[in-house]
Amino acid sequence: MQNITVIGAGTMGNGIAHTFAQHGYKVFLNDISGEALDKAITTIETNLDRLVAKEKISQDVKTSTLENIVTTVDLKQSVAKADLVVEAATENLTLKLKIFKSLDDYSKDTAILATNTSSISITKIATALSNPGRLIGMHFMNPVPIMPLVEVIKGYNTSDTILKQIMSLCESISKIPVEVNDYPGFIANRILMPMINEAIESLFQGVAGVKEIDSVMKLGMAHPMGPLQLADFIGLDVCLYIMNVLYDGFKNPKYAPCPLLINMVTAGKLGVKSGEGFYNYSNSKKAEQVAEQFS
Repeated sequence: MQNITVIGAGTMGNGIAHTFAQHGYKVFLNDISGEALDKAITTIETNLDRLVAKEKISQDVKTSTLENIVTTVDLKQSVAKADLVVEAATENLTLKLKIFKSLDDYSKDTAILATNTSSISITKIATALSNPGRLIGMHFMNPVPIMPLVEVIKGYNTSDTILKQIMSLCESISKIPVEVNDYPGFIANRILMPMINEAIESLFQGVAGVKEIDSVMKLGMAHPMGPLQLADFIGLDVCLYIMNVLYDGFKNPKYAPCPLLINMVTAGKLGVKSGEGFYNYSNSKKAEQVAEQFS
């Protein structure tokens, strides 16, 4: 696999494109918005500059990485020669089914199709394909260029051959792939999101304040950031969506989202992306400081 297409130029998509390009792969970065693509390239260049400044990569690597990325709003053109297509669009089943129906029509029959979904069933997404065996989950962690884990999710019909190819590919981009099976939330979010939800519940019940809850988990459990700060970084809307996936999938009250989380999302307090969540980011560089903890 040499030609990679990434669908979606948001936080995850530009990080995935950056990572593949930095390791020598030719990448088509596709989005329906030209403005989103321009923003993605600016973000990638900024992140590369940070790596150069820290002497983690050379200026030549930065240059070659940017040269390896081509942006386009034309989905058909972007996937025509792709050996692997990684979908990193919004976490919405209807949208993903629509995208993969188009990929089924436009991509080579031999192309591997992957989704970066953090919670939606791989098997369900694969129903959009004439050959569901060529779909696999590649759940990268944010920020993608820094975090080593890729949760590789095998759907009910995913080919064993494709699983092996993707595990090997992850290693080629200096990632550590971990195989899991297709159940709600997989492993990462099945464990992480209930912890975040419980932290929100503890705040809701007045057990402790925001900084106190985060301090306990950072100082006592050696977490790099507290669960409420992490929720802000992920996006409270994303946290709520995943909790609903878990609740719908398992029909177990322990996965019911906290009322405070629901109210904050309804009020538009989504965390870093909206400028306010459990912390306020509107007049500071806190969002940048959060990302720096991983670099």
